[in-house]
This record gives sequence, structure tokens and C-alpha cells, in this order.
Amino acid sequence: MKQRKLEILLEKVRSFDSPDVTLEQYSTPAVLAAELLHFAFMKGDLDDTVYDLGCGTGMLAIGAKVLGAKRVVGFDSDPAALDIARENAEKLGVEVEFECLDVRQVRGHAHTVVMNPPFGAQVKGSDRPFLSTAMKVGDVTYSIHNSGSLAFVKKFIEPAVITEWYNTGFPIKRTFKFHKKDVERIEVEIYRITKENDQDN
Repeated sequence: MKQRKLEILLEKVRSFDSPDVTLEQYSTPAVLAAELLHFAFMKGDLDDTVYDLGCGTGMLAIGAKVLGAKRVVGFDSDPAALDIARENAEKLGVEVEFECLDVRQVRGHAHTVVMNPPFGAQVKGSDRPFLSTAMKVGDVTYSIHNSGSLAFVKKFIEPAVITEWYNTGFPIKRTFKFHKKDVERIEVEIYRITKENDQDN
């Protein structure tokens, strides 16, 4: 499936009804989700089991399944978000498992982790548990971070390594009272992270 077709499909994914600012519940925009997932797909990383950490209403998890992942599990600590995620998966006709868990409690193993963790704008360091869990449960991780996070992430994930990364835009719709514009575009970086002995994959 072409990236643009995936983006159009993912635009049908319903967002949060009452987003929580402390959890930084910004929906991953369809354009960005399609970009990240197409990147993973082209690298051959969406064939096996995929975990979506902090899946929210299911954008990345559903997209991974659409692109042919064998098994997809989305994890989130917000039961209301997961109710919407289940409705979204049903609406788009894909089978995704959703589990209500704090990211620190996630166990098991996935070939690939996809995630759009909190950027730490509201609670400093809130992205760290996501990175820590991703390093434990996944062989390969695709993650979205604030522009300028490269040095921190590189050090935090050692001995895992960033094999590829690039800058892109994250259009955030007006979600909370402190947002001044209808759409605010912030610069982000997408990283592909692998365990050290897996970096040639």
C-alpha cells in the first residue's frame, strides 16, 4: 500500500474524546503515522509481532496491521482511549489486541515497537519509561521525539543504537486551552533503533 493511501485510510481513526494534558494525549496525525509506518514497512520491520506503546486511540497499531503485521498489540493506561481504539480497529476491519497497562508493566517480546511517547513538555522525563520498555521488549523501535533529542536518546538507549533518523513536521491541532493556533507545526525526529547486534537488519 502506498504511503498516501495509508494516510487517507488512517484519517478515519477517531481521536480522544477528552484528552488529558498531563498524559500529553495528542493524536499522532495520520500524515505522520503513515510516514513512520511506511518507513518501517520499507525496512521489512512490519512482518512479525508489533507493539504500540502508549497507543492512544490506535493510530499506529491499526496502521501496522493494515500494512500486514502478523500480530499487533497496543498498550495504553487510559481505558477510555482503548475503548475508542477498539472501535477504530473494528471500523477499519483489522484485528488488533489492546491491553490496559502502564508502559512500565509491558512484558513479552515484539520484533518491532512503534511509539509516539510523551515529549516531556508537561512532565519532564515522561518519555524515558517508554524508551526503557521498548529496549526490553523489542528488537527494533521506531519512535517520535522532539527535535534536538538525538544526543539524549543516543545515550539513554545504549548499548542499543540509532541506525537511521530524520527530521519531519508534527502538525498538532488545537487540543488544549493554551494552544493559540488551530494547527501548530512542531519539528520532530523519527528514530529507528536496534539492539547493537541487530543494526545491519
